[in-house]
Parts: sequence; C-alpha cells; structure tokens
Amino acid sequence: MSATVVIGAQWGDEGKGKLVDVLAANSDMVVRFQGGSNAGHTLVVNGKKTVLHLIPSGILHTDKICVIAAGVVVDIFGLTEEIRKLKETKFDITPNRLLISDSATALLPYHKVLDQARERALSEGKIGTTGKGIGPAYEDRASRRALIMSDLFDTEANLMAKLEFVLKEKNVLLTKMYDLPEIKAKDIYDQIQTVIGDLKPYRAPDVSLLISQKLKLGKRILFEGAQGTLLDVHHGTYPFVTSSSTVAGSGSISAGIGPHHLSKIIGVFKAYCTRVGSRPFPSELLNEVGAKIQKDGNEFGSTTGRARRCGWLDLVALKYAIRLNGINSLAMMKLDVLSGHDQIGICVGYKLGEETITDFPPSTEIVSKLVPIIEYLPGWKDDLTDIKSVKELPLNAINFMNFVSQNAGCPIDVVSVGPDRDQTLWIKHLFKD
Repeated sequence: MSATVVIGAQWGDEGKGKLVDVLAANSDMVVRFQGGSNAGHTLVVNGKKTVLHLIPSGILHTDKICVIAAGVVVDIFGLTEEIRKLKETKFDITPNRLLISDSATALLPYHKVLDQARERALSEGKIGTTGKGIGPAYEDRASRRALIMSDLFDTEANLMAKLEFVLKEKNVLLTKMYDLPEIKAKDIYDQIQTVIGDLKPYRAPDVSLLISQKLKLGKRILFEGAQGTLLDVHHGTYPFVTSSSTVAGSGSISAGIGPHHLSKIIGVFKAYCTRVGSRPFPSELLNEVGAKIQKDGNEFGSTTGRARRCGWLDLVALKYAIRLNGINSLAMMKLDVLSGHDQIGICVGYKLGEETITDFPPSTEIVSKLVPIIEYLPGWKDDLTDIKSVKELPLNAINFMNFVSQNAGCPIDVVSVGPDRDQTLWIKHLFKD
C-alpha cells in the first residue's frame, strides 16, 4: 500500500487540518512531517472546534496512530500542554495512539527568545515570523547543535553538557547583539525536567522502521504537511518563507521512507487566497471585497490571531504548486465564503511592465512587482453551508470549480463548504474502502 500526502498549495492556512481529519477516517496512520508549533490546524466536529499545533490532525479519531516524524521541530512545553488539553476534553491520548520520533529536533526556550529578538531588531524589514522559535531550531539542526528528542532523556551530565555547548554561542548573540540577559543551562535543564516524564511514554526510537512495516502490511498512511508550498524555504518567496521544506517530497525525507511510496499528492487550496505576514501577494485585494472575504472567511490566524491578507485565487501560483509537488488531486476549501459576490475574480497571469507572465517567477523581487491579470466569472448568492452533494451547488459555483480545474490541469476531487467535518462534498472519493 502506498502513502498519501496532504500539502498546502498556497501560503498556508488552506484547511489542511480539516481535510486530514476527514481522510483519517479511512486511514491507519497519520504522520506530521515538518514545521512546528507555528502551524495551527483547526478541526470542527459537530460544531466543536479543536486547534492543533503539533499533534497530527487524525488524533480525534480514536483508532488511528498519529506520528510526529523527524522533520518536525517539537516545542516540548507546547506539546505537553496540547496533550493535556486533549485529555481534559476526554480524548484518550495513549502511547499507542501518539508517537514522537526520537530523532525530531527539540525546540527549547532559548530558540523563542532568539527568534523574537531577531524579529524586533529587523524593524521595518520583519519577516513576519510567529516568534515560536522555529527558525533558530532548524538552524541548530543544520549546524549540528540541536538537541534531538532522545537527548532529553539522557543522563543529567550529558544533557547539561549539550545545553552548555549550545548556549555558549547563543548567549554571545543574546547579550552582545540583542542586549538581553544570559540564559543558564541549569535553568533550561530544570524546565525540561518538568515535562519529560509526561513525554517519555510517547517515545518512538525508529519511526522509519515503523512506517515501513505498516506499508508492507498494506496499511494506509496519511502524511500531513504544515504551512504552504509558497512558503517553502527553497521554492517560496524567499526570504519571506518558513524555515522548513513544505513540499510533498519532504514527507519521505522526514519519515525515512523512499519517495516512490508517495503516490497520491493532494494539494489543498482555498477558493481565494490569503497570506499572513510580510511581502509579495500579487492577487491581494486592498478594498471592501478583500475585507468581506476576510470577515466571511474568519481569516484570523489560529496560532497568532493575526488578520490574514485576502485576495482572489491565484491560478498561476496554484499551477506552480502543482508542478513543485507533483499534485495529482486538488481539494478546494472554503467555497462557501465566496457566496454573495456578483463576480468572482481569478488571477490567470501577471503583467511585469509590458510583459505578460503565465508562470510563477522564482525571484521574490519580480513577484513583488507583478500586476495581476484578473478574469471574472459570474458569482452566486446562495448559502452553500447546508448543501450535501456537488449536484446541489449553484451552476455558477460549479462553473467556477470547472474553470479552476481545467486551467490548473488537475482534478478537484473534494470541496469544502464549511468548517465542520460533515461539510465536505466529494467529486471523487479518496482514501475510501
């Protein structure tokens, strides 16, 4: 049995959590493969909202195994709190349902301090990070200074030695460059001890072996990405990107399985576009239409509460995401939010001076200068939130979907018309017995 990957095909916040929750009903294991607590995946089941940051979005299904793989940076205090809150709501988070790779990077308090200090120092040039310490944690991993999850369970002497080593450099930055107080290794060690007992039961020494065994047994594995393709550290609008690789291929790297296992790549996108933070966003609507989409879509970050910038669907950027990921199935989310507009805009190309561009440029500088070419389709007034099948959709909504699918060169197999698990319409069922 092969694996399915769910990734964001825009600038994040596309609704991946909801889709993973829906698809998890017919899967055996859900694997979160990158990012950290900067992600916020919101699930709504029977009107009840649950926001997850690190725990995979399949956790609300009581018979599924959820795995945090090696490519994730794990805020150990945030994860402990997330587990506690789920237990308080009567979800049974047992060690045979949640597994944390021993090879994942431990995100510790000094990562957050450094992240926030850097962002403050940038002033007008802010990247727009969440301040959760994600970038500094990935930096430590690349520079071989990170503590991985297994290190936290080592002897006091060994753990202290590793903390002192990494803090020697960090404290120079904090005290000399950012005028902040020194962080003591013993203080971090003591903080770690407050949660390590809670996390110990969830240790998974070899996630690669575990997933490989499940695949050999014919089990269905669902890979959950965070953020979005256009925020990829290599292929996004650099430097205004996240600190990890958000594309589908990073799923096999993080989990430790061959890329040939990733056969179904589902790209999740909104029927419009949003972006949080700084810089290029060609199809942004800085008018009352954008304000209406923001209000109707409740476009405020689940992690930070920040308002999301809103614009028309960018078809050029969507095709770029399809190419980068090898997307062979699309999931259109929040179609219901576009109800009430006389016309619906779609960005089908860009103008750069006198030149027409139909491929997403790799240069962020060029992207920042693009003027969108918008094609308009007739809108609809109907409330879509109670619709139970695609056939019930208004003709103009179906025409909008068909236009996107045909021009993107990829089928739309599922459509969301509301936040709840049940507000999901299938054109072609995926991951179903």
